[in-house]
Amino acid sequence: MSPQPGALADHPVLRVPPAAPADAVAYFGASLAFHADVSDVAAAHAAGGDPGFVLLDSRSTESWDQGHIPGAVHLPTALIAEQAPRLLDPAVPVVTYCWGPGCNGATRAALALAGLGYRVKEMLGGFEYWAREGFPYETWQGEERRAADPLTAPAGTDDCGC
Repeated sequence: MSPQPGALADHPVLRVPPAAPADAVAYFGASLAFHADVSDVAAAHAAGGDPGFVLLDSRSTESWDQGHIPGAVHLPTALIAEQAPRLLDPAVPVVTYCWGPGCNGATRAALALAGLGYRVKEMLGGFEYWAREGFPYETWQGEERRAADPLTAPAGTDDCGC
């Protein structure tokens, strides 16, 4: 049964109706062109060999030392314009990360890199979700790994089924 005319004005979800399917395809397709998630980045690294992209940690040196993803390149956002040309191959896509969902540092880094002509994606969830999903990370003391948080990753498997 369809809602009465005007009834959606008070509906918290449907007050603004969903986009037309063609618009949704364009939007969500574009979103995937700009973003990668933690589990996909981890799967690409776990497959061995060249993952086809450079993973870039855009945080400060103090944050890098506190913990970072193995194999990542450390390049704080403030130094991208100066150092990216000697550290990164413009032919290789870059995936940026920062602390986590409450931080837009990876977005700022991606913007700076795109402005220099790099193809770039942002890793959603950042370092926080990398650690929360139970993937290994490095500190100045060596490699560490936390148990996966069951609210962010499935128990007993690396495949979330997404």
